[in-house]
Amino acid sequence: MIPHVIEAKYKKGFCIWLRFDDGSEGVVDLENELTGEMFEPLMQLDKFRLFHVDPELETIVWENGADMSPEFLHEKANSRNHTPNKSFQRTGHTAACR
Repeated sequence: MIPHVIEAKYKKGFCIWLRFDDGSEGVVDLENELTGEMFEPLMQLDKFRLFHVDPELETIVWENGADMSPEFLHEKANSRNHTPNKSFQRTGHTAACR
């Protein structure tokens, strides 16, 4: 089953808290994921913060049309292997997202 984003809230920096339709939730730090033509404008925090959950795509999207797959976001939000620092294992998110 493909997970779908049902709620998203801006935390700080490039961190977003996400809730999925399977009941899981977590914070993702997307700073290192903003590469390529569609995502580079989002390196400006004022533009990055303008995301919303699209009800059709069931993931987060930005005003410029950029989006991220819900599968990728789910894995990133629920995996402790994406972060090299130990604070993630204790708190569920990276130090940058605290």
